[in-house]
Amino acid sequence: MLCEHCGKNVANTHVKRTINGKTYEAMLCPECAAEMGFGSLMGTINLGSLLGSTFTEALSGKRIAENQIVCPQCGASFSDITQTGRVGCAKCYEIFYDRLVPSLQRIHGKTRHAGKLPSGAGIEAKRRNELDSLRQQLAQAVENQEYEKAAQLRDSIRGIEEKEGDGNEG
Repeated sequence: MLCEHCGKNVANTHVKRTINGKTYEAMLCPECAAEMGFGSLMGTINLGSLLGSTFTEALSGKRIAENQIVCPQCGASFSDITQTGRVGCAKCYEIFYDRLVPSLQRIHGKTRHAGKLPSGAGIEAKRRNELDSLRQQLAQAVENQEYEKAAQLRDSIRGIEEKEGDGNEG
């Protein structure tokens, strides 16, 4: 779709304004959007306040360039991550784990994936996920003093753990 203002460039910004109860919508190219005062959202966000104190030090210029650790896989440093707000690769999570965890905890509330598993995740990952879920249910049952349910959950957990110990697939 072409920009509704200049009619030349590809439009990728949807602008919707309501003035005196009347709504106006337009599709604009980045140049026309900037010209009309609709800059990018990321330009208005203070990355330091969004990501917390762990990243704030790096953003404020307190960096140690000499002893800076660099990811061996992608070459990203922690200061690169703080500047862009993006982790370079999966290995970065291992390399910068101790620095990333506090901010990830603050942003997401958790540091471990709790969603669905992909179909190709494998039996071990599915069992681990099932065990984690059962353990959480067990803790909740004990807390609620539902001891019969807790005993059933305990037995289910033991059964899964015994299968793992035997090396059986299921």
